[in-house]
Amino acid sequence: ESDTASEVSFQFNRHKKTPSIGSHSSDMASVSSVSGSVLSVYSGDFGSVDAQGTVEFALDYDEKNREFQVHVSQCKDLAVVDEKKGRSDPYVKTYLLPDKARMGKRKTSVKKRTVNPIYNEVLRYKIEKMVLLIQKLNLSVWHNDPLGRNSFLGEIEVDLASWDWSNRKLNWYPLKARSLSAVNGVDHRGVMNLSIKYVPPGSLGKMCPKNPPSGEVHIWVKDVKDLLQLRPSGVDSFVKCYVLPDTSKKSYQKTRVIKRDINPVFNHTIVYDGFHTEDLKDACVELTVWDHEKLTNHFLGGIRLGLGTGLSYGISVDWMDSTQEEVAFWQEMMLAANEWIEGLLPLRSL
Repeated sequence: ESDTASEVSFQFNRHKKTPSIGSHSSDMASVSSVSGSVLSVYSGDFGSVDAQGTVEFALDYDEKNREFQVHVSQCKDLAVVDEKKGRSDPYVKTYLLPDKARMGKRKTSVKKRTVNPIYNEVLRYKIEKMVLLIQKLNLSVWHNDPLGRNSFLGEIEVDLASWDWSNRKLNWYPLKARSLSAVNGVDHRGVMNLSIKYVPPGSLGKMCPKNPPSGEVHIWVKDVKDLLQLRPSGVDSFVKCYVLPDTSKKSYQKTRVIKRDINPVFNHTIVYDGFHTEDLKDACVELTVWDHEKLTNHFLGGIRLGLGTGLSYGISVDWMDSTQEEVAFWQEMMLAANEWIEGLLPLRSL
């Protein structure tokens, strides 16, 4: 494909009003399979204790095995979660930021009934050194609750670009309260610049050769800004598009791959026809951005354009979850037939 605008036409399959929609909504788990792994760094935190104490650890990079190693030694003077029993059951968890979903979490074993746990465990990440140097290490300590109501006990965040890699010794570090950079920064996935337009059936007049017998939704993906920089060279990104509830191959469209750029320009237009005006209340346009890799593509962020009612053709679906900005954008399109509506929408984890 050239760098000029490309256009793909596809007929929207609107006949999804039977209970079979349920299978289509479950198909979304495979389309956005990362949703379970893109939870907040602090998911599951039900505690209200203040961070205190220290943690002893060392960092090393094994050049031969291309492996980042976090040697977690021990903690001292942690906060007590269960005051009645005077106990905490702590463990240590690590992420690599800004995109914790890419490398995943690592965690130690749980040490019961102690505020001075000893671990002597090594948490390992297979990662290239150049990629590691644009990450931050988030190391946090948690109380493990048997019912899953885990409590945050403190954390430390390490900028690996400025880390002294000649220092392989165990050192003590004070645990701190939640980091605003971790809370806010991890969810910043970039911004998509796009325009959408709805052409109602027969609205262009009988004399117009392109007058559609059924309605059309036009989606013009212009560019994306500030994608997560997963490699020093940037990312090789492309955009996928589905019109839900249809997750078939016929519904699936994608742009070309833009290489080594965290601000890719796509200039790609997709046209879905077969749209009746009433379908706009029940359909949802899902646009997701992916990093292209040889073995598997990696999710970067996405948007869902719809009314966000939680329902599609009377059936409850988890993907009808548009944000206020996304809903307003879709509503503006519905109210302005045959007009391009421009928008700048933040990518989210879906």
